[in-house]
Amino acid sequence: MPLVTTDRVAFREALPQGGRLVGMDVGTKTIGLALCDARWSIASPAHTITRSKFSKDKLLLAAFITEQQVKGIVIGLPLNLDGTSSPRSQSSRAFAHNLADFGLPVLLWDERWSTQAVTRTLLEADASRARRDVLIDKLAASYILQGAIDGLVAGLE
Repeated sequence: MPLVTTDRVAFREALPQGGRLVGMDVGTKTIGLALCDARWSIASPAHTITRSKFSKDKLLLAAFITEQQVKGIVIGLPLNLDGTSSPRSQSSRAFAHNLADFGLPVLLWDERWSTQAVTRTLLEADASRARRDVLIDKLAASYILQGAIDGLVAGLE
């Protein structure tokens, strides 16, 4: 069974050659997607999937992962402010385990501040509400993925 973990060291060890990663901000209505390069230097927003049935969402994710030659998955883990699990945390964990048959390691990464940080940035950029709605999920996925790759690379230096 592929690795599903919150341990960045175990995740990094599962990918000794590095490789492109996909970051996901999994919400109830959408899944924001971001990608990073194979050397784990920079994350970029990629795409937003409007949620429907899980089986359809999973097919879209599988196609995206294959097309982008992804080697690992980073999923935002929405924790409570005190770091404890929330009902949404359990939903993200279940989502991660449901992707295990992709055969790729999955890292669950603390996303407590991602949406707030991205929203603040978009407000500072004077983005309209409609523009924020279009961008927020994939930008949050990029924020989550950048935090994860920064954490993964920090142990290599």
